[in-house]
Amino acid sequence: MTGAELSALAAEAGLHERWEDVHGRTQRVRPDTLRAVLAAMDLPAADEAQARESREALRRRQTRAARDFLILEAGARLDLADLGAARGRLRYEDGRTVELASGAGTIVDVPGRHQLEIGERTMRLAVTPPRAFGMADAAPGERLWGATAQIYALREASGSGFGDFAALASAAAALGKVGASALAVSPVHALFAADPSRFSPYGPSSRLFLNVLYADPARFGVEESGPASPDDLIDWPAASERRIAALRQAHSRFAEAGDAVLADFAQFRQDGGADLERHALFEALHGHFFAKDGARGWADWPQAYHDPSGSAARAFAQAHTGEIEFHLFLQWLAERSLSSAQSEARSAGMGIGLITDVAVGMDPGGSHAWSRPQDLLTGVNVGAPPDAFQARGQDWGVTAFSPAALAQTNYAGFLATLRSAMRHAGGVRIDHILGLRRLWLVPHGASPTEGVYLNYPLSDLLRLIALESWRERAVVIGEDLGTVPPGFRDELRSRRIMGMGVLLFEREADGGFRPPDDWPQETCAMTTTHDLPPIAGWWGERDIDVRRSLDAAPPEAADEARQERAADRRRLWTAARRAGCAAGDAPDKDTPAAAVSAAVAYVAATPCDLALIPLEDLLALEDQVNVPGTVDEQPNWRRRLAGPLRDLLAAPAVRARLEDLRTRRPG
Repeated sequence: MTGAELSALAAEAGLHERWEDVHGRTQRVRPDTLRAVLAAMDLPAADEAQARESREALRRRQTRAARDFLILEAGARLDLADLGAARGRLRYEDGRTVELASGAGTIVDVPGRHQLEIGERTMRLAVTPPRAFGMADAAPGERLWGATAQIYALREASGSGFGDFAALASAAAALGKVGASALAVSPVHALFAADPSRFSPYGPSSRLFLNVLYADPARFGVEESGPASPDDLIDWPAASERRIAALRQAHSRFAEAGDAVLADFAQFRQDGGADLERHALFEALHGHFFAKDGARGWADWPQAYHDPSGSAARAFAQAHTGEIEFHLFLQWLAERSLSSAQSEARSAGMGIGLITDVAVGMDPGGSHAWSRPQDLLTGVNVGAPPDAFQARGQDWGVTAFSPAALAQTNYAGFLATLRSAMRHAGGVRIDHILGLRRLWLVPHGASPTEGVYLNYPLSDLLRLIALESWRERAVVIGEDLGTVPPGFRDELRSRRIMGMGVLLFEREADGGFRPPDDWPQETCAMTTTHDLPPIAGWWGERDIDVRRSLDAAPPEAADEARQERAADRRRLWTAARRAGCAAGDAPDKDTPAAAVSAAVAYVAATPCDLALIPLEDLLALEDQVNVPGTVDEQPNWRRRLAGPLRDLLAAPAVRARLEDLRTRRPG
């Protein structure tokens, strides 16, 4: 039984001692799990006395945090009496000032990042709009469509081993010319440049910086050496080695690039500040220790290097200035390459352009965890409890922001993450946006079933998203799939944050597919996602074959799944015919092209503000981008397209799907 002090501490810290599973049954968290997660929050509770001490420490921490940062919605009344002050001054970010007095409330109606001065004390004041920049602001009265792409999968005529930001620019141009308004991509966060075995975009080293392998060396006249790669699957170690060699050659030409380029780099470095310098130092250190003994993260380095401000790290930086400048150059080149891709998208007529993706967390051995450890939880991973999708639960191997640290740092890490994602984009998708309300945390070494939910300050986070989205004029999509708390989607819609409607999940009570007209308008409609089979693979049962080959299900379960899939094919085809998106008899499971076209037309026919069709479905591909729960068993994050996108879009069947999108998505 959980002790009274432990239960009280857990509740005050935001942990759910009880929770409701996908079947509606109440579950209770084990005391050992509570203690492990509380320890990760720097709230030890080995016994009742220690739990009592941690409760007192938590209250002191919360009081200090409340004194530094204030978030108000525009139109709210600010009264110094609520802050225990008699007089003060409101200093707007444009330099204007307003004198304040206790009892004389002032309406604050200018969104922005302001300051409140009370005597010698200065508070940061974020005044936020009531809702995010939405599709109605970006394109009033229009129902837009676009595509989703895996950047590495894009292929150009050159012999590059994977797609990059230059290929992204070409793909955006090709899609813009056929009427697309947006191109959404998986996260482009910084990974580990020295370790190409870690190529999942959802396991970043830092979300504040970019994946430098996507930087375009051709901007300095450098092409990758070696034979062209015709392979359908990316050989990441070999391809990364070639790309890094090309980038080093580009860096060697950088010094002769001219004064304007050098000045741009110097400004970039100055703007990046200490965070950028530490990230470059991390990359240099990681490359050094990975080459020396295979160290995967900073925790595997000698203890002296664990402190980024310590003497060992400083001495390394002084001795390796050239390598550190190389990594700074890579970030600069990646930024400029991504900026060019967004410019190309807009020049091609895209009203939104690129939609970037914010991964739910960061690798605990990565740059952010080393550079800013105070931001993050330690000793736990983010995941998901057992549900209909994953009966054994999930452990995603990443950590996340500490709610206490968010308050203590004035949400600095969260805001920096948003700004990085929105800087060169017209929209942003927030992976597992449910985590803004609560995250399922799994102590290291525990099963995903032995986790606990931790609350996050949802209202504050949504307000800050609204503020940043207006400043960057970026629409916001929230990936709200999974076990969704009651009322959560309504709150997103009230903030003009689009949820996600995925065809395979949009069902009625009897299992039939929801008619297009019944899909909510404030939704991003999709046929599938990267974690699901493309429609062609789903229709042909490719995903069932994969699960069976992995021994993820016994033969009888696979037989049952095939029977259910046959019924689902009938349901989808019936729904598509009723909606005027298909005609005649359903195609055989081994000839899915007509079913793919029907699915694309079905999603296009919804009243949703935005429809995003994965390239895999536009091209009627069968193989899944990523099979959740697998690492090496499947070629996750490795599949490439057959040729340049501009050529693939010219195929007759693809042109017909594009025409359906254009005709069914009028303003």
